[in-house]
Amino acid sequence: MDIKLTYRNNSNDFAKSSIVVFQKLVNTDYDELAVAWKVIKNCGTGEYHPFVYPMEMAVGAIDSDGNYSQQLPATNGQVFSLTGSNSGNQLKPMDDVSGNSRQVDVRNNLDYGAIQVGIYKDDRMLALKSNISPGEKAIFQFLPTIWVGVVSDVEEGDVMDSAVMSQNNTELSLLGIASADIVLSGGGNRPFRFALENIKRG
Repeated sequence: MDIKLTYRNNSNDFAKSSIVVFQKLVNTDYDELAVAWKVIKNCGTGEYHPFVYPMEMAVGAIDSDGNYSQQLPATNGQVFSLTGSNSGNQLKPMDDVSGNSRQVDVRNNLDYGAIQVGIYKDDRMLALKSNISPGEKAIFQFLPTIWVGVVSDVEEGDVMDSAVMSQNNTELSLLGIASADIVLSGGGNRPFRFALENIKRG
């Protein structure tokens, strides 16, 4: 079931800061960076912004020739393969292969060229793995948590550098939640603080 969230700006921030929502991959490389999944802009003090965190996700790939695959619905436990064919490269589920029930795997089964693989929620990129060489695979595993932070000059789909990721970011667990408010307080002379309020369990 999708999770209904509402961002509420109860802060004293008058700098028109943006709010970024993102997820981090489990067991990711130290230098692997997160993708800005959702960016909320111009939501002033006292205002709110509803949005949905969907349970469904999709996977897509980009080959070394710059070709984008179609996005395919994906669930944990599935394994996909980017493979060459007479009509060109194609991303397909490997129905005869069982994967780890907590992750989505995408194999580069091309003869040449590193690929990029993305996971999407609500048609927006949630995570990206780059430089997947032939014979290697991209692994995507997420905890039921999101991260929120106060940012500037970040757009949806941007790969965020480590400096952005280390600023004012808060981890919020969505486990068992049907709906909740994400409330921002602080600002001015106080540090920003995010908290879940008005939680309804699923």
